[in-house]
Amino acid sequence: MNDCDQAPTREEMVKLLNEDLAREYQAIISYIIYSQTIKGAAYTAIADELKKHAGEELSHALQIAKQIDYFNGTPVTQPKEVRTSDKAEDMLRFDLENERVTIEAYRQRIRQAEAMGEYGLSEVLRKIIAQEQEHLMDLADALGIDTPAIGA
Repeated sequence: MNDCDQAPTREEMVKLLNEDLAREYQAIISYIIYSQTIKGAAYTAIADELKKHAGEELSHALQIAKQIDYFNGTPVTQPKEVRTSDKAEDMLRFDLENERVTIEAYRQRIRQAEAMGEYGLSEVLRKIIAQEQEHLMDLADALGIDTPAIGA
């Protein structure tokens, strides 16, 4: 296990989960904006899928906020920066990268939670990762590219 996977303190886990929560807020906002502004007949199906993703990201945010409360922390209120573009392909690539980063972070968070003996948190994160990977595949399919490899 490397240093990033050592058991964090409860306070450190709150900080890490708040970073994850800010990323979920970012995803909610970007999926809402992109689903409503993406243009072109080729993107009609993915726009509908992005609306669905927004709801799933909201569910993730609620679950992460609940875990922050479990660790006696206070959930953050600010999202990470949302990137925008007039080009549909750019929007999809921004989302693809955000999903990749999120999956990497949650994989690390699972290892950290288990090092702490917090198996309930790791199970919550495993369920979230399954949906995040579906989002990654949907976006890669829409872009006509292979699903990117995930580090961590």
